Amino acid sequence: MSAEQESELLEWRRRALEGDADAMDRLLAAVTPLVQRRCSAVLPHRADAEEAAQDALLSLARNLGSWAGRGSFLGWVSVIASNSARGTYRSLRRRFNERSSDELPEPVDPRTTSVIAGSRLDLLDALEELQRQHPELVDPVVLRDLSGLSYAEIAEQTAAPLGTVKARIHDGRRFVRERLIARL
Repeated sequence: MSAEQESELLEWRRRALEGDADAMDRLLAAVTPLVQRRCSAVLPHRADAEEAAQDALLSLARNLGSWAGRGSFLGWVSVIASNSARGTYRSLRRRFNERSSDELPEPVDPRTTSVIAGSRLDLLDALEELQRQHPELVDPVVLRDLSGLSYAEIAEQTAAPLGTVKARIHDGRRFVRERLIARL
């Protein structure tokens, strides 16, 4: 996004915070494609990604005033989208685990199951385990590998030194890689 477009987003944000509903609509419409891409990168099923994107846009609208200007505004939007997608996955998994055994679906036919979908689910499971064991490593990994933010943007978003961010990404990737290899 160009500097002019980012400046326009920030103007819409300012006006939206002052109560301008049209500015809020324009802002949300402008960031929707980014939010949808981030959610689709995490969740394998379109409907789930769309649900997460809607949740992210709602969260963005409700928390618009909480962006402190640290890092880029679009980086902040990416963080919200990634967190929303991970939250949707946790919710879906919890609902699935709560179902009784007589409600369980038929076994999945591997010939019709997407390898990409299965890989994403394995990745999400590994990220959930990373969250439980090393919560400080999750955001840097998600922001780098799923949201595509640069190391410098992640350092700004997390208020951590660049070297710390790089080390956390390295350690987080190693943890996730080990879990993914163990599932093979």
